[in-house]
Amino acid sequence: MHKILVYVSFGWLTLSGTMHFIIDVLSQYLRGKRVPSPETTLYFGLNTAYALGQVLFGVLALLVARKALPLLGQWPAVALSLSAAMGWLVFGFLFLEYWEPRVAAGIFALLVIAAAAMA
Repeated sequence: MHKILVYVSFGWLTLSGTMHFIIDVLSQYLRGKRVPSPETTLYFGLNTAYALGQVLFGVLALLVARKALPLLGQWPAVALSLSAAMGWLVFGFLFLEYWEPRVAAGIFALLVIAAAAMA
């Protein structure tokens, strides 16, 4: 069960980060929904950093899971994952205007806790 939860949690993080980038950055840029301004640059920059940070963390964790799955059940990896989730939650509440990224980060945190409990 631990193996499944690890793959689900980091797969979810990768998928939600990818979808966040596609929906909030790429689609709005391609459709021209925001007029060029410093606020638009800030919006695209914050959302890009948020989404691609999730994708990078998720992909790296999936690579670690593929090679050394028991490592992700130990407390340093769990603490790092929960710290990242809390950082994304705080960042989401402070800077992002949509609630979906917050929910995705919350689901990731719950999945990491469940995976750690099953280790």
